[in-house]
This record gives sequence, structure tokens and C-alpha cells, in this order.
Amino acid sequence: MRPAPPHLTHLDADGRARMVDVSDKPITAREAVAEGFIRMAPSTLHLARNGAGKKGDVRAVAEIAGVMAAKKTAELIPLCHPLALSKVQVEVGETSDGSGLRVLARVRTTGQTGVEMEALTACSVACLTLYDMLKAADKAMVIEGVRLLEKTGGASGDFRACTS
Repeated sequence: MRPAPPHLTHLDADGRARMVDVSDKPITAREAVAEGFIRMAPSTLHLARNGAGKKGDVRAVAEIAGVMAAKKTAELIPLCHPLALSKVQVEVGETSDGSGLRVLARVRTTGQTGVEMEALTACSVACLTLYDMLKAADKAMVIEGVRLLEKTGGASGDFRACTS
């Protein structure tokens, strides 16, 4: 016997898309952390590392783009709630294996719904910004591994991704 499929909260009883009603949920502190990677040629990484690209410091621009994206998540993802974010931090650093850059996004709020989508959006847009700013040097770059690492707060409890 198979277990029942998980309940999808964005679908009503008739299968129609809907924004989840969070008005009865308690206000709690919530945080989410997401990561993503952009793999690139060593020469491209050198440009990114030294801010020597034609467009300037690509890491700083990507970090700002990620913050801006987190704040616009509800405009991009149709059923996301607009949230008052209390913290958005995006960091671009080199991967431990030297194959490219890692983006880490941390988002916080105090509210009735979580910030996983804001963290994932920040991470995704930062990766896309890196691609845009470095594509003149390397069109073969690969964006990969965008995922939620952890989330805290809310009725569904805490989550931490496996790191293996």
C-alpha cells in the first residue's frame, strides 16, 4: 500500500490554484538559507575574482541583484505572499574545489509565512546576474544546485538539507 501523496496547499478542493490563507497563522520569526553554484572556466573565475571584467565587480553586483530579487519575489512567483523582510544577505564566494562561484542567500522575517522562496529567488537571480556579467568571457558556464539548505520557524517546523 502506497502512502497518501502530500497535500498541496496552493490547490483548492477543485484543483484550482489559490494563494494560501495565512490570516489565522501566528506571527513567528522565520529564516531561510539557500545556495546555488555557477561553474566556469578557470580564466573566467580569475576575472570574477579580481573584478577585472568589463562590467566591473561582478560579485558585488550579483549580491545586490540577489537582495533586490528577494524583495520582489511576490511579483515574480504568482502565489507568494508579499512579505516585509527584516534581513536579506547574499554572499558570493569561490567554491571549495575551485570550479566557480557559490552563492549563499539568507533571508529573515517575522510573519505568518516563510521566506524559502525569497531565499531561493535571491540565490537564483544572483547566479543569473553572474552569468550575465561574465558571459562575454564564457558562455559555457553552468548554473546548478540551487536549493534550500535550511529553514526555521512556522508550523511545519525546521528543515536542514543533507549535506552529503
